[in-house]
Amino acid sequence: MRFGKRAAWILLVLASVFLLLNTPLVWKWMYPIKYEQQIVTAALKYKVDPHLVLAVIRSESGFATDRVSKKGAVGLMQIMPETAQWIVKEAGFRPKDSQYLYDPVMNIEIGTWYLDFLMSRYDGDIVKVIAAYNAGPGKVNGWLSSEEWNGTRETIEGIPYGETRQYVQRVLYYHDRYKNIYDFQLR
Repeated sequence: MRFGKRAAWILLVLASVFLLLNTPLVWKWMYPIKYEQQIVTAALKYKVDPHLVLAVIRSESGFATDRVSKKGAVGLMQIMPETAQWIVKEAGFRPKDSQYLYDPVMNIEIGTWYLDFLMSRYDGDIVKVIAAYNAGPGKVNGWLSSEEWNGTRETIEGIPYGETRQYVQRVLYYHDRYKNIYDFQLR
């Protein structure tokens, strides 16, 4: 009988933990949003899904504004300085100083503009957009034209670069998570 009470107690505790873990409060704690207003503002301005912007930021920098990659990508959305210079010129942005990629507002604005640019280029195909954000449009166009990869979610394993393949999977995972957790909040 003693074992029965102990087993019931353990089962009750495990069930409680499971139910607690599956609450919106816990999910929001596991997948927080920083710079929400800046993300929503830029997403609305450029007509980009804010969940995609969140997923890119989470994957790229984990919301760290001072992050610099080994390759030199900077800030929240890990933008290469050369790409940022091109975007600033194309979009007519007016950065305040040379450290503008460390500014969360400017970084989100530039990165979201670039996502919009890629969305236009790839007819809104989020998988190709994410791959191009990581590897560059030239590489993605090459893979598509040589039929190394057909650009679909079902064939992500066919992406020739392991880093890009993992990146696309990670961003899609975070996109789905943020969309499920914050679907009504980010509009």
